[in-house]
Amino acid sequence: MRLAAAFMLIAIQVTHAQGRPDTLANPLAADPAAVVGGKRLFDAACTPCHGAGGVGSERAPSLDTGRFTHGGEDFEIFQTIQKGVPGTQMPAFASFSADQLWQLVFYVRSLSRTDSTVTAAPAIGDAARGEQLFFGTGQCSSCHEVNGRGLPLAADLSEIGRQTPGHIQVGMEHEPNPLRVFLGPDQRYVEITLQDGTQFEGLVKNEDSYSIVLQTLDGAYRFLDRRRIRTLTNSSRTLGPTDLAKRLSSEQMADLLGYLTQRKQRAAVKIDGASAGAGLSFNRLKNAQKEPHSWLTYWGTYAAEHFSELTQIDRRNLAALQVRWAVPMIGNSPVEATPLVVDGVMYVSGPPGDVYALDARSGLLIWKFHRRQERVNPFQLNPYNRGVAVLGQRVFVATLDNSLIALDARSGRVLWQQRIADTMDGYTMTGAPLALDNKVIVGVSGGEMGIRGFIDAYDASDGHSLWRFDTIPGPGQPGHETWSGDSWKTGSGATWLTGSYDAQLNLLYWSVGNPGPDFDPEKRQGDNLYSCSVLALNPDTGRLVWHYQFSPHDTHDWDSNEDFILAEVPINGHPRKVLLHADRNGFFYTLDRVTGQFISAVPFVRQTWNKGFTANGRPIVDPASPATPQGHRISPGVGGTNFQPPSYDPVRRVLFLNFLDAEATASYQSAQYERGQVFNGAHFSVRLPPSHEPVQGVMALDVLTGRKLWTFPVTRLSLQAGVLATRGEVVLAATAEGNLLGLDARTGRSLWHFQTGAPILGAAMSYSVDGTQFIAIAAGNTLYSFALPEGQR
Repeated sequence: MRLAAAFMLIAIQVTHAQGRPDTLANPLAADPAAVVGGKRLFDAACTPCHGAGGVGSERAPSLDTGRFTHGGEDFEIFQTIQKGVPGTQMPAFASFSADQLWQLVFYVRSLSRTDSTVTAAPAIGDAARGEQLFFGTGQCSSCHEVNGRGLPLAADLSEIGRQTPGHIQVGMEHEPNPLRVFLGPDQRYVEITLQDGTQFEGLVKNEDSYSIVLQTLDGAYRFLDRRRIRTLTNSSRTLGPTDLAKRLSSEQMADLLGYLTQRKQRAAVKIDGASAGAGLSFNRLKNAQKEPHSWLTYWGTYAAEHFSELTQIDRRNLAALQVRWAVPMIGNSPVEATPLVVDGVMYVSGPPGDVYALDARSGLLIWKFHRRQERVNPFQLNPYNRGVAVLGQRVFVATLDNSLIALDARSGRVLWQQRIADTMDGYTMTGAPLALDNKVIVGVSGGEMGIRGFIDAYDASDGHSLWRFDTIPGPGQPGHETWSGDSWKTGSGATWLTGSYDAQLNLLYWSVGNPGPDFDPEKRQGDNLYSCSVLALNPDTGRLVWHYQFSPHDTHDWDSNEDFILAEVPINGHPRKVLLHADRNGFFYTLDRVTGQFISAVPFVRQTWNKGFTANGRPIVDPASPATPQGHRISPGVGGTNFQPPSYDPVRRVLFLNFLDAEATASYQSAQYERGQVFNGAHFSVRLPPSHEPVQGVMALDVLTGRKLWTFPVTRLSLQAGVLATRGEVVLAATAEGNLLGLDARTGRSLWHFQTGAPILGAAMSYSVDGTQFIAIAAGNTLYSFALPEGQR
């Protein structure tokens, strides 16, 4: 395709400068001659793949339906043509001028306009009556969605009103050619009988030689192994009604048209009673430990154990583990997300802006959501996304430019989006949301950029704001006195790591990162609440119930954005609800999660900053430990661990975690705040030789005593990839050089490893489909899923 396109581009002598859009709107949209130039360009460069008139081919999708995978706005189509689509056969046409690109946009837009078939202006009736018909006797919602209401079998009509009434009327008639406008590209309708006699009929959404993703007429998905299929026949049945004009009067058709023409833009609509309990319910989330075959939240459960109770893969057969499928997720940054699995569907965020729904058994794509970042801070850091949340039939994802988006879990279509902060102020959103009872909780990144952190709650139904908790208290708020002068305004306190939740206590536990600037203490005298803390919040109101600060006035970038595990353990012979936490400052903490009372803290790596704890749990900081301009040695260095998930076995009461036992130089230089830029005071040119050689790897801790049970050293520990332990007494860990490790949970002995060929930045998780246990993890831009061979399960 690239070679053919190149020769054609030479033939039409493209000599303009590289195209650059000067506006988000097409400046040629009102120029009828533009479509002529666009057709000439399209015929020369695009028809080899997209076909004449954009009808599509095996090499490229159709462009005549009015719907576009990589964005349907004019500017988005412009960018897709100009930049291409990495990982596909769609090349970049960067040598086209802006005018030529806009001509192509105009022509591609014209392919889905069929107004020339309409000889008279259609009658437009009553929109209110039309809405009743659409969701009632007209049965339109049995195939189509409007703002998430209806079934996602055919085209989403939430914004159909952007097209002309004549175009909409032709689509309503469901004639064979205009059918593509309302139903989308040709879809294969099949009837299937399994070996056991079970029968299905529906639309084939994806397939390969071994598996089929089938969407039945109730909108549900069936994931079928071809070996289980006795017969599969293509049905002559058409999905769209061909008798609509006969069943409905001309007045009713006009009313339907009146309703559809008013659908100019997507609107958030509250979940109705009929659909509120569908999909993944809050009750299932509260009892996720009863569904070990699934992985329902970022941590697996609200208790944040990041542990799998599955036993098919164990320490005796782990050596036979092999890759079952791999899915590339092409983008500008590696995949750092932990996938979720709900009812056989895997939901995972790829590079920022992308969300995938996959058949968890085969890896076949069900749908993909793509969104270009609307605004990019030139000083933006950490371009990652760590995952999604699911509640009901909705998938929630946060974006780098600070929007929270709700997607239809059945189709990937946007239901609502809420802008939360300005990325030009230094804010980004990289963490996985936490879904509770019709609430979605999110935090923000930007701790190196002088932001003022917060935790937000939004209504899962329509996205309206419920509450906000400021992690850096302002005037009149408790804790404000711990900041000198106006330093609170740039105090950071980022909240990007997903929290934990106790449903019985109805308490939300959330971590807060470093103060800002990270290293320069002169700019922010005081304890700097609530940086480097855990917050226990009432999730209904956002009210603070208690807090505990791990590192007051931190000058080493020891944020507390690490896991908070909810457990019950014996303390002094009595069972107690506790919060377990391994902090970057090198201590493993046990707190009472009801009251926040300090119970114990034990160092798990070498530390030189703390001389002990007071009776109420405040650390006794060595006065020589804070950073200085000249610099001095400090332990731990980067941190005893990091945000990568540990894994807690609640039966054996063992915590498995990554560790880094190393020194650093505690130094700083004066930090000057500039909006949206790095504000940390780092003085990395001062480097003292370490007095101890660094050691890094995986460790097992007895949580009752803090005693190390074993350690497994590695050469290059990933600062992002976590640890997963299973009831099969297996521990999965990862290295920066791309090895996925399988260790014996009892001894730490290496049992298996797999070289992925790319850095591993995400955490492993485990799930089961049709009796087969899988382990999934991302490496580079590829998501892998592993399982045992059939004969060894």
